Amino acid sequence: MSMVKARQDGDTLYLCPYGRIDSANAAQAEAEMGALRAESSCGNVILDLEELAYISSAGLRVVLRLRKEIPTLKIINASAEVYDIFDMTGFTEMMEIEKAYRKLSVDGCEVVGQGANGKVYRLDPDTIIKVYLNPDSLPDIHRERELARRAFVLGVPTAIPYDVVKVGDGYGSVFELLNARSLAKIIKAEPERVDECIDMSVDLLKKIHGTVVRPEDMPDMRDVAIGWAEFLRPYLPEDKVDKLVALMKDVPVDHHMMHGDYHIKNVMVQNGEALLIDMDTLCQGHPVFELASMFNAYRGFSELDHSVADSFLGIPYETASYFWNRSLQLYLDTNDAEKIARVEKKAMLVGYTRLMRRRIRRKGLESDEGRREIETYKNHIVQLLDEVDSLTF
Repeated sequence: MSMVKARQDGDTLYLCPYGRIDSANAAQAEAEMGALRAESSCGNVILDLEELAYISSAGLRVVLRLRKEIPTLKIINASAEVYDIFDMTGFTEMMEIEKAYRKLSVDGCEVVGQGANGKVYRLDPDTIIKVYLNPDSLPDIHRERELARRAFVLGVPTAIPYDVVKVGDGYGSVFELLNARSLAKIIKAEPERVDECIDMSVDLLKKIHGTVVRPEDMPDMRDVAIGWAEFLRPYLPEDKVDKLVALMKDVPVDHHMMHGDYHIKNVMVQNGEALLIDMDTLCQGHPVFELASMFNAYRGFSELDHSVADSFLGIPYETASYFWNRSLQLYLDTNDAEKIARVEKKAMLVGYTRLMRRRIRRKGLESDEGRREIETYKNHIVQLLDEVDSLTF
C-alpha cells in the first residue's frame, strides 16, 4: 500500500506522507519519496504533513537524509503532535517547519479595530482575533506574541494570544477576552462615561510608561523617528529639516515601554480592568513619541476631514479632541495651560512629521487632495520648528 502522495505546483513538488512513519515502514516511505522525486523535474521540494499522524525516530532519520540531499527542504502543516516531536528533537532549529493551523472565518464578524498591519474582529462574546493583512505574516505574529508575553511578564495588563489560526490565505492571532469592550465602544454606547474612560486610559498609559524594558527586547522609537525626519529632507527647507533631525537626535535614549499606537480602540475593558491589545507596535522610548501618535489618532488624522474620527475611532471629532486634551492634562498631572501647550507642540511636531512622511509614501503627491494634506502638514512643521527648541519634557 502506498504511503506517500505527491502534487506539483509550478516548480515545487509537494511530498505528502500519510498515516504513520515508524520503524516498520520508514524504508518504504523513503523509497516512495525517492521515486516521486525521480519522476519530477521540480527544483523545489516541500514535505506536506497534513495527513501524517505520527513519526518515529526512524521517520526522523528519513527526513534528515532528505534534508541533506535538499538543503532548502521545508515542512508544512505538521500537526501539534508531530510538530512537538520535531521540536523536542531539535529539527525546528535545523530547518523551517510550519505547524498546521486551525481554519477560521471572520465573515460577518464585527470589526473591533484596525491598524496598519491588520484588523481585529470579534468572533464571539469571549473571543477576538487579529487578522494580519500580509499573507506571509507568521514571523510578525510570532514577534507580536513574544512582545505581548514580555509586557505581561513585566506587569502590564495585556490580552495574551493563545492560538494562531488560518484565515483565508492569511493568518490570525486569537485572544480570549470574556465580554470585553473597547473604550471606543463604551464611549459610543455611553457618552456620559467619557471621563471615566479617559481616567482608565491615562492610568494604563502611565503604567506602560513606568515599565522599564531591556534595550534588546523592543525597538527603539527614537531611531524610527529620526528616520521619519530624514525622509523629509527633499520636502522641507534645509535649515528646517536640519533642526528637525537634530531635535529628534537630541531626545535621550529611554528604555521605558511604549505601546506605539495607543488609542481607544486598542484598550479593552474586562471586568473593570483595562487591557492592551494590538501589540505589534510595542517599543521603547521617550513619551513624546507616544503622545505624538496619540495626537495623530485623536486630532491629526481627522484635522482636514472631521468625519475621519468617526470612521477611525467610532466617536465624533469633538469627543476625540476632548479625549486628547483631557488625557494630556491628566498625563502631565497639571492644570497649567502654558505647560500643557508646550508639551502639546512637541507632540504635534513629531506627529505631523510622521503624517507628512506617511502621506508622501502613500502617493499623496500624485493627487490634489494629497498635495493639500502634505502642504498642511509641512506648514505645521515649519511653524512649530520656530516655537519648539526641545522635544523633551
